[in-house]
Amino acid sequence: MTETLARLEATIAARRGGDPDASYVARLFSKGTPKIAQKVGEEAVETVIAAVAGDRAGLVGEAADLLFHLAVLLADADIPIAAVMAELDRREGLSGLVEKAARTED
Repeated sequence: MTETLARLEATIAARRGGDPDASYVARLFSKGTPKIAQKVGEEAVETVIAAVAGDRAGLVGEAADLLFHLAVLLADADIPIAAVMAELDRREGLSGLVEKAARTED
């Protein structure tokens, strides 16, 4: 699983400075952070719609789109996927309620 994310991250990095007419990734980067973030939001909504509709195949496809666009957004912010994985590792074994409460106390 992490190999897939590593390959995705590498592909995004390789296409980042490419020709926006030849690469969707390059086109997203050329439009800037607001457009990339908007795409993440759109894909999140589409993911929720597929889930609520009970559309398993649609949910898989939309979740893939969401992960892809999130990876682009992270790259745009110069945040490696490994940083997100490290945060998930840090949270492993913690109660979600306890972890969330600790974040809101700050």
